[in-house]
Amino acid sequence: MITRAPGRRGGLRLRAGLPPLGALAAAVAGVVYVGRVDPGVPGHYPICPFLALTGLYCPGCGGLRMTHALANGDVAAAAGFNVFLLLLGPFVAYAWIRWTVASLRGTRWRPAIARPPVLFTFIALMIVFWVVRNLPFGAFLAP
Repeated sequence: MITRAPGRRGGLRLRAGLPPLGALAAAVAGVVYVGRVDPGVPGHYPICPFLALTGLYCPGCGGLRMTHALANGDVAAAAGFNVFLLLLGPFVAYAWIRWTVASLRGTRWRPAIARPPVLFTFIALMIVFWVVRNLPFGAFLAP
């Protein structure tokens, strides 16, 4: 038998909305910081460990510079630094909106990325991007 606390019938549950709002605040703070502190200037951020060890670009290489360019309104430069992460942005925004709405309604949201076919497709696309950006014909994908 499911019981509800008095005065908590349906409606929005503001306390349940705090985790998505906290995640949004952290993301905004990070974007504001990266938008102000240029990752292209040496000494502000550590180098990618994978790049330092192998000399190859990982799927995330160029992500900070992409975020900096996007925060400063330069979408073309952002695409040049990491088009994969740039294209992932709308999906992340959609997932955040769904999480927020579900939290405020007091329901649980299970993201589609948790389903095996979606997860394996995402991983396959990421690996293809990772490999192609390190090949001579894919140099246009390098940051």
